[in-house]
This record gives sequence, C-alpha cells and structure tokens, in this order.
Amino acid sequence: MTAPLHEPTAEAAPSAAEEAAVATTGAKAVQGRSLGRIAWERLKRDKLALTGGVVVLVLIAVALLAPVIANLVGQDPETHHEDLIDPLFGTPTGSLGGISGEHLLGVEPVSGRDIFARIVYGARISLLVGFLSALVAVVIGTVLGVLAGFFGGWVDSVISRVMDGLLAFPQLLFIIALVSVMPNEMLGLTGTGVRLFVMILVIGFFGWPYIGRVVRGQTLSLREREYVEAARSLGAGRFYILFKELLPNLVAPIIVYTTMMIPTNILTEAALSFLGVGVKPPTASWGQMLSSAIDYYDSDPMYMVIPGVAIFITVLAFNLFGDGVRDALDPKGSR
Repeated sequence: MTAPLHEPTAEAAPSAAEEAAVATTGAKAVQGRSLGRIAWERLKRDKLALTGGVVVLVLIAVALLAPVIANLVGQDPETHHEDLIDPLFGTPTGSLGGISGEHLLGVEPVSGRDIFARIVYGARISLLVGFLSALVAVVIGTVLGVLAGFFGGWVDSVISRVMDGLLAFPQLLFIIALVSVMPNEMLGLTGTGVRLFVMILVIGFFGWPYIGRVVRGQTLSLREREYVEAARSLGAGRFYILFKELLPNLVAPIIVYTTMMIPTNILTEAALSFLGVGVKPPTASWGQMLSSAIDYYDSDPMYMVIPGVAIFITVLAFNLFGDGVRDALDPKGSR
C-alpha cells in the first residue's frame, strides 16, 4: 500500500469573534415575544383600529383639559351672548348657526351660549359616565362570573338566574323612574352630582350580566385545562388557582368587552339626557343639547348636527378600537 499523497488536516478551531457572532445569531433566533407585544404588533397593522385609538385619546385629552381649551378660545359654556340672537325668532344671527372666528361652532338659540365650549365640557359627562359605569360592570361581572364558572353547582345556578333576571329587566325605564325620585342632595353630592352618581351605578349594575356571562363561559373552559389540573394535583388551593391561573388568562376577554361596553354606556347617557332624566342645565351634555335642538331643527339645523356628530364620532372611534383590540388579542376570531 502506498501512503496518501496528503495527510488529512484538522479543521481550524473557530475564533472567539466567530463564536460570539454565532451566539448572537442564535440568541436573536430564539428571542421570544410576550403576548402583549404580539398583540401590539397585530394592532399596529390595523389602521382603522389605530385611528379609532388616536381619536379616543384625543377625546380623553379634550375632556381632561376642557377648561384649558375653553380658555384658549376665549369662551365659557355658561356665558350668554344675547347680542348674537335674533330677538324675533330666537335663533343665532349670521349663517350656519352663528359660526365665526370667535365662536368656532356657533352659538345656541335663545341663550347664545358658545356651542364649542359646551361640546368640550359635554365630553366630560359622556366619558365619565361611559368609563365609570363600565368599571362598575367589569368589577361585578368579573367577580361573579369567575365564581359561577369555577365553583359551579348551586353557586352557578343562583348567579346565572340573577343574570337572566337582570337581562330581562327594562333598564332604561328603571333608570328613568329612579332618577326622577332621587333627592337633590345625597352622600354629600348635590344636583348634577347626584344624577351622575345614580346613572353610573345603575348603568354599571345592569351592565354586569353581559360581561358576567362572557367571564363565566371562559372560566368553565379554562378550569378544565391541563395547567389548572397540574396546579390542583400539586396541592394548589382554590384561591391560588383563581388568582394565579384563571384571572391572568381572563384579562384579554375582559379588556375586549370593556372597550365595546363603553360606547354603549355613552349612548345610554345621551339617551337619558335627551329624555330629560340625565344631567340638568346649565351642565353641558350632548344628549341634552340634542333634546333642546328639536325645537330649532328647521331654523337652526347646525345646533342639532354638531352634538349628533360628536356622539357619532365618539361611539365610532370606540367601536373601531374595540374591534381592533379584539382581533389583536383573539386572532382566531378575527375578521
């Protein structure tokens, strides 16, 4: 046998720089993403949802900074401008309801109050009732829904029958009757404060069965999952399973339903103010402005259009954002 012409040579060992590069590449390849980051990346691709979210943030900023915005334009929601009203017909002088550089959205008939300032202050009432009543509904619905779904048995039966009864109850009629008999002073609140307090509590109380049913259904499904059985087999108590295993997995449906409940509450507040059982004058409210505009829809249509558009934009923005959040958190049920 003859020896090979060339002896096999050992491969050169990788340098430290090459090892670092490989390690960096591997780290990037296996880098994980949290569920929140994944949902945010999905949400960013939904332009309509992002637009709705931006509008919602603007509305919240407007409501919080209502006095500042009104001062910047030099107007006040309670100041009357009788000199801008036609004494014969009671309608604003000028075109389009008195819109001018001084009064950006015109003035109200008869009183002459600045509509822009009242729209800005009215956003406070609508968003306050919308958010706080949703918070009341979410707290009650989440607690009772989790208890019904997790414990089952007679607990589930009692809570489910209460839900059925409240869902069949005429919410709007009850609120009208309750607000009508409320005293002007209660718990240190007076006038508009009492009405706001009652509306928030009643709207939230009658709204919790909707989210309670969603949470109950999700809890019934989650309590049979493998990680819950594993925690139970390791000796975990009921409250540990509730707070550590179930509630974190219920956050997504709760957030989704909350974003879609707020616009419904805003419409309910506007309807109550329109019917005269919401906030009372001189407090600004979009529904109250629509109610007052009925008598002037033919002579001053802008007085009806402006608060109607404000309600429409607000509800549409919340619905678009809520749909986007739902699709981001639950891609299986996306459009």
